[in-house]
Amino acid sequence: MTQSDPGFGALRTRQLALLALVELLAMGLWFSASAVVPELREAWDLGDAGAAWLTTSVQFGFATGAVLSALLTLSDVWDPRRLIAGSALLAAAATAAIAAFAEGLVLAVVLRFVTGVALAGVYPPGMKIVAGWFRAGRGMAIGVLIGALSIGSASPHLLRPLGGIGAWQPVLLLASGLAVAAAIVAATGLRTGPYQAPAAPFDPRAVRRILGDRATMLANGGYFGHMWELYAMWTWIPAFLAASFAADASAGTTPSLASYLAFGAIAAGGVGAAVAGVLADRFGRTVVTSWSMVVSGACCLAIGPLFGGPVWPIAAVCLLWGFAIVADSAQFSACVSELAEPEYVGTALTLQTAVGFLLTIATIRLIPVWEASLGWEWAFAPLAIGPALGTWSMLALRRRPEAVRIAGGRR
Repeated sequence: MTQSDPGFGALRTRQLALLALVELLAMGLWFSASAVVPELREAWDLGDAGAAWLTTSVQFGFATGAVLSALLTLSDVWDPRRLIAGSALLAAAATAAIAAFAEGLVLAVVLRFVTGVALAGVYPPGMKIVAGWFRAGRGMAIGVLIGALSIGSASPHLLRPLGGIGAWQPVLLLASGLAVAAAIVAATGLRTGPYQAPAAPFDPRAVRRILGDRATMLANGGYFGHMWELYAMWTWIPAFLAASFAADASAGTTPSLASYLAFGAIAAGGVGAAVAGVLADRFGRTVVTSWSMVVSGACCLAIGPLFGGPVWPIAAVCLLWGFAIVADSAQFSACVSELAEPEYVGTALTLQTAVGFLLTIATIRLIPVWEASLGWEWAFAPLAIGPALGTWSMLALRRRPEAVRIAGGRR
């Protein structure tokens, strides 16, 4: 079936909706433990370093899983639907085991690492499935997928106040249950599209060819700059909000409000990714990603001076930052899917995410260091380095002849 066949449009729209649902349900596992850090600080006597490990262990796990998947070209050799379903089940089991068995940080970190390894089998193969259904409109489609991922990643911050502030096990168990539902949908509802390349043979030279392709690596450069900023913001904006509200006792704020606003700031990326996807397909990916990084970089600098001030300005910058910081994400992946060898698109996307998530470990760990030395007023400011370099990389890609393959020639 191709775009000219009757019913193709409805079928691919349904597949995109199902895939977005899978990502939304599964990705709640990512910040499930991070969302309940206030409760775990009391239960396990966690410090800032221990709290950071609850997220960085997932990043380590994801990067490890993505590197292994890229080296073994799993996303291109295995059926991506079964890879997604099996990976979601493994991640759900690891997260539920924290609630059932963990009594301290050590076991939790090991299980969070396993969760990250498993999630590397959910996200990149999902992008490959999207590429198999969409040629025209691919930026929009991957934008919808990343939007669902953003909302799913934010969901633990919504589950926390709904489940009751002070109880951490229910948040992890609810997130695990949603991931099991994601596995069922993936196994029973997803189909591969007509544009998906057939299963490729294992080729250890594929990664070397990807790394040697200048245009693909410039697209990756934009992604790496974006990732320098993204997960540090997602990880620490709840702590920033809680500390800011606590510093202004007259504001009448509550821990629940901080959680709801953290959810909103992260979930706003869902809208940003979808809107940017439509704009990128029309006006060009390098243009949209560059503007998105300019806005998000400005927010890195603007949010700190608002610390301890009125709620509404902080909320406005947080929501704008959350919108812009994810708006570009899908377009870096779309660029790679258009520039890389068709038979190894899955591997190219997995390699991109592997290196990107390794970068996130540095900034997640550095934010507490910067906060201790500079205060919350300037802790986020160094994150602006990433968007600045990412913007340069995408503008350099725009000038290359291979850029005519991006977004149907709209660059």
